Amino acid sequence: MARRSRLNLSALAIQYPRLTLGFWLALAVAGLLALSTLKYGLFPEVAFPVVIVNATAPTPTVIQTETQLTHPLEQALTALPQTTLYSTTYAGRSLISVAFDAGLNLETSTQQVKQRLATVQVPQAKIEVFPFNLNESPAVTYALVPQNADLTLEALEQAAKQILPRLQQLPGVLRVNLLGDGDLRPPKNPSQPDPNPPTLTRWQGQEILALQVIKKGQANTLDVVQAVEREIAQLRPQFAQIRLVLAETQANYIQEATNATLEALLGAIILAILVIYPFLRSWRATLIAAIAIPLSLLGTMVVMAVCGFNLETLTLLALALVIGIVVDDAIVDVENISRHIEAGESPKQAALKATEEVGLTVTVTTLSIVLVFLPIALMGGTLGQFFKPFAVTVAASVMFSLLVARTLAPVLAVLWLRPTDYPLPFAGFQRFLDRITHTYGRLLLWSLAHRPLVLSGAIAALVLGIALIPLIPQGFIPDLDRGEFNVVYQSQLPQVPAALARPDPGQKTGGAFDWLTDIADNPESFLLRRTGRGLEKIEPVLLANPNVESVLAIAGVQGNPLKGNLYVKLKADRQDSTTTVQEQVRKALPPLPKATTSVENILFVQTGDDSPLKVALVGQDLQQLQDIAEQFEEQVKELPGLIQVKLTGDNPETSIEHYQGQRAIYLSGNLATDQALGNLTEKVEDIGRSLLVPGIELKLQGDSARVGQIFAEFGFTLVFSLAAMVLILVWLFQGILEPLVVFLSLPLAIIGAMLGLLITRSDFGMISLIGLIFLLGLLDKNAVLLIDYANQLRRQGGDRQTALWQTGLVRFRPIVMTTASTILGMLPLALGLGAGAELRQPMAVAIIGGLMTSSLLSLIVVPVLYTWVEDHWFKNRSQNHAS
Repeated sequence: MARRSRLNLSALAIQYPRLTLGFWLALAVAGLLALSTLKYGLFPEVAFPVVIVNATAPTPTVIQTETQLTHPLEQALTALPQTTLYSTTYAGRSLISVAFDAGLNLETSTQQVKQRLATVQVPQAKIEVFPFNLNESPAVTYALVPQNADLTLEALEQAAKQILPRLQQLPGVLRVNLLGDGDLRPPKNPSQPDPNPPTLTRWQGQEILALQVIKKGQANTLDVVQAVEREIAQLRPQFAQIRLVLAETQANYIQEATNATLEALLGAIILAILVIYPFLRSWRATLIAAIAIPLSLLGTMVVMAVCGFNLETLTLLALALVIGIVVDDAIVDVENISRHIEAGESPKQAALKATEEVGLTVTVTTLSIVLVFLPIALMGGTLGQFFKPFAVTVAASVMFSLLVARTLAPVLAVLWLRPTDYPLPFAGFQRFLDRITHTYGRLLLWSLAHRPLVLSGAIAALVLGIALIPLIPQGFIPDLDRGEFNVVYQSQLPQVPAALARPDPGQKTGGAFDWLTDIADNPESFLLRRTGRGLEKIEPVLLANPNVESVLAIAGVQGNPLKGNLYVKLKADRQDSTTTVQEQVRKALPPLPKATTSVENILFVQTGDDSPLKVALVGQDLQQLQDIAEQFEEQVKELPGLIQVKLTGDNPETSIEHYQGQRAIYLSGNLATDQALGNLTEKVEDIGRSLLVPGIELKLQGDSARVGQIFAEFGFTLVFSLAAMVLILVWLFQGILEPLVVFLSLPLAIIGAMLGLLITRSDFGMISLIGLIFLLGLLDKNAVLLIDYANQLRRQGGDRQTALWQTGLVRFRPIVMTTASTILGMLPLALGLGAGAELRQPMAVAIIGGLMTSSLLSLIVVPVLYTWVEDHWFKNRSQNHAS
């Protein structure tokens, strides 16, 4: 008890109430100021540095270019740490992408590439290095649509050139691209790099020009879009013959998703408060517990502002999820103080005694939650960068909730709480709760007398939970019903017969092959028009769909005249989901000769490679690679659930692909509706490995690789979190028995979590894994509250059986109350309503399911497990207590 008294922060707060109230008032003001500075976003701003190397040399064939240009460059770059190399070799040109690990500095990475390439000696080669920040993405695109058919593209171009500088000078804007000017520009000078390559653009089936605003890497998308919208509104009156139409933006979905999460957060707060009122039986006690929520959130805002976080999907999700925990600490304190006041003690005496009873336990269990999440913040790689704001936000919220419970709650309890009768409206609920508590007490005594049966049931529940895991689809990040998607078009390079090649490019043949002159004089323009004609054949299919609102088509995406993209925006009042419309479009797309089309989701980071499943066959023997790749493609196409399967890099007469310095052929595909990426990746990987021969390897790419990566990284994080939890519990209990019981009781959550995911058909992926880790921290608190109070009663002279029975009766109400508040607080998230619900739902479902089973089981299993472990593994300790 001496240690509990020394570490009782509540006693100090009660001694200096004005200082305590002043501190929290100041923190609330600071939190409001911090909140006003936070920006909205869709996901955390993670740096994805990529450096592009564009090299040219007078080598006439692809093979010669690979040998004389690509190989020397890649050999120099291979030594760079924390990088992945991708390259494409054409005749006379090598294009290498050096992808650095997430979070690294782009300028430093670029300098490292330049230093390595300075040692390369390739005769007559021209080497250019371009830094490429994936966060420098299109924020908004406006189409310049003529009001009448007489207005020419040249007239649109004149208007665009007047508008462009006005948008360029706006804060947060990196540059503004003029799209659709491919036929208005002179032939490209191959010796000059073009930061804004020529394109052809169409809107709703009509040829137009468009202005694409690219934001700076650190700029906030919503801020940039709002600034552009204001500027466009001022410009519209100056261009009466032109409609400036918002053609594409991520801002709408970002705003919808953040608003939906904020609504879920507000709903969580309201439901958490409503559920504790009938339990505490006093509006004063409820108000004290409820105050913990806004104060904890405002304190967290200060931390978020200092760390440079945004109010985006994951940080808002973190705030919504911790509502149950935030109110939990205050509930335990206030409920215990109320119990002592009802027993006849003065408010101050009750506050001092009650906080000493539970203070150390609440502190340690809350710190264990922090220790569960901090390893996630320290996790390396892209996932660590991605989830760092989530983990820090959770840890900060929990720490502030602990401070509220330890300082402000007891001070307010002394000032406000008085003995009171049960309010009449809740008298029936109180009688019901008393009957349930009495029934639980009898069940607990029965369980302690039938320990083998109870433990067998717990083991059976654990086995069943594990058995359910293979039935749950494994995924990465759930597909979002964004109401928008892309149709990607890729045409093949036309083969010009050598016999028809003109010796004099400036002279027309006068025959049936005059189009060859266009290829020789301006090949990029010819290929753009060819790609544009392909897009024109797709547009009517998209516009005919009743769910489609608009289509923006661009030929010449990412500077590639062979590649086109159609951005499809769906109607807000549509009847079908985005996935359903995508299926409809896939079935309706016409077969196009010498071209491939694929329907792709819009990724939160546009890497240019949007296929969820991608596998590389890597080796040096091109013929072997081609043979295996063809067999691979043939067998994979037979897999149900996988669509739009295609090979890339399988034709060495046009180009050769490399992965990490070796030749590669890529197989990619999309998922059909309700298919999980992890399960299909396993099947594809099995097929690929069965075809491998010595010298050929199989490498997973993109999201396919990340599915396995997240389970490996989270597995390591989970072990680290559990170890940290056990260490702090050993410090609390000054022994190993109690931490061992807590550790053995944690798997009780698996059955409920897996059932929840199975019933709601949610993927077992990155989001639900976070929910399971979150769940461990919650379960730890319930088990420790039971065990610690039982130990206190035993030290006061009670026998073990009576102590456990009394503990159950005393702790039953707060455990049920905190569990109910947490479950109801997460209910708005679990209902899956609003934009971005696909991200919020799996986490909440896993937590709710796990809490429902583990809380019920822990109230029975933890006391039984406590006695069984003590009797079988710690006999001396049991005998000492008995004596």
